[in-house]
Amino acid sequence: MTRLAILTPDPADETYVHRWRAAYEVYRAAFAEAGVEAIAAPWIDPWPTDVAAALPVRAWGYHKQVDRWRAALAASPVRLINAAGVLAWNTDKTYLAELAAAGVPSVPTRFADQVNAAVLADAFAAFGAERLVVKPTISAGAWHTQVIAPGDPPPALPGPVMIQPFLHAVQGEGELSLFYFGGGFSHAARKVATGGDFRVQPQFGGQLTAFDPDAEALGVAKQVLAAAPRGLVYARIDLIRDNDGRLCLIELEAIEPDLFFEVDAAAAGRFVAAVLAAL
Repeated sequence: MTRLAILTPDPADETYVHRWRAAYEVYRAAFAEAGVEAIAAPWIDPWPTDVAAALPVRAWGYHKQVDRWRAALAASPVRLINAAGVLAWNTDKTYLAELAAAGVPSVPTRFADQVNAAVLADAFAAFGAERLVVKPTISAGAWHTQVIAPGDPPPALPGPVMIQPFLHAVQGEGELSLFYFGGGFSHAARKVATGGDFRVQPQFGGQLTAFDPDAEALGVAKQVLAAAPRGLVYARIDLIRDNDGRLCLIELEAIEPDLFFEVDAAAAGRFVAAVLAAL
């Protein structure tokens, strides 16, 4: 029987201790239907070697111990899906600048080694925005993400940051997530912030629904894939309209994105098929 390792959170990280098992079970059950055993393996531990590959799809918390994460990728004793080089590239969101330079329509973004009043003032002037969104360049799940208004003190954030204009679409049309498995389109979901929050993630009250992408969304996603590293076995492409109405890339998730199988009953099977084809 083929065996795979699903990388899971650091057992000492209380943020995830009560919810990772249910999330892992989704993958275990999906692979079991295809006759594949998927075992759980904390990403901080030495990874098992008696598996065909390891998938970091539940390696939550890697962004909090990024040096350890990068070292683990570099020293992996087994094949990784996605590949270790892709995972390392996707770890730091400065990859967005690379994709924008390649012509991908992207949310306007400024990067800075640290955030201070001068950096924020320059961003307000450059974007002409009423509010800014500031977060670390290495982040996940809206970790340390803050909305800043003119006159607010600079947030105390660890390490380099990225700054974007606040986009009103998060509470309107929402963020559009398109999923690609083995290079082919699988399904899509819409995430809308609710209750006055700016975060679209379900754990913060974001509303999740199935979404049927039109030619515009599929076209932007195609541009993203053409500019991204080759060989993506799975990817979530998050799109949103900027304040001028242009549909833009806000994030390409290739490490541990929620794949929202719940909006499409056949999605889990397509994911498993893509992984097995890659093997």
